[in-house]
Amino acid sequence: MESTLEAATDADTKAALETALNELNDRKSSLSAEKLSQEKPYSYSLILLFAGVLLTAAGGIRLAAGKKDGAKKDLTKLAQAGLLAALCYIGFAFFKIDIPVGTEKTAFHLGNVFCVLAALLLGGFWGGLSGAVGMTVADLTTAYVTSAPKTFFLKLCIGLIVGLVAHRICKLSQQTDKSRVIGITVLASACGMAFNVVADPIVGYLYKTYLLGIPQQISSALAKIAAVTSLVNAIIAVIAASVFYLALRPALKKSGFLAMEKAIGAPAVNPKM
Repeated sequence: MESTLEAATDADTKAALETALNELNDRKSSLSAEKLSQEKPYSYSLILLFAGVLLTAAGGIRLAAGKKDGAKKDLTKLAQAGLLAALCYIGFAFFKIDIPVGTEKTAFHLGNVFCVLAALLLGGFWGGLSGAVGMTVADLTTAYVTSAPKTFFLKLCIGLIVGLVAHRICKLSQQTDKSRVIGITVLASACGMAFNVVADPIVGYLYKTYLLGIPQQISSALAKIAAVTSLVNAIIAVIAASVFYLALRPALKKSGFLAMEKAIGAPAVNPKM
């Protein structure tokens, strides 16, 4: 009789615990959805602000430089950038492993591979813009909406750094020695991703704590996990982007589609020469 009562009590306790757990999970989902709906407009407005500043700066630089005959070239670059932005989107949206931390998330993903590749192929500005747009759209269409403004800024910076090192400093597209091409490719990719490994956790912590109002403990935990995921993502990006670029380079060189950014202190070079 006593054993029967104990069994019944245990069953009731277990059922009560399961009910309470389900209620907590439902409450967590409800809070996450409510938080997301409140932060969406803020994320969208920040992205529009970034895009507006970027386009205004690009237009001002172009006007100051007196470039009036590059419409066809810019159209080609825009088409290439659109393709690579789509690859950045696919690399993040479909090839990622989510890591939940409270109501927030971080992830292992392949988006950075195509962000770096875009800068190697198109140069810093167009490559950075491809990564920024592609991965920001991926954030906005998945559960990472609140990270979209941070993503736009960081991916643009990755592209600018890779492009600066590869094309303006090391003149990658003008190199003919195979070992130098490989070395510059890996160096430029590593510089861009090293920036991301350092900046992603720091910018993420400041953005989530002071702009989104997320508790410091959760922001700190996210930053620590982001440091690990950023490092893994960086290693994968450097290796994969370098391999892809070196494989594509011969065909692109033949077609004249290699990025030909003017080196610092040097005159522009004709890609057909």
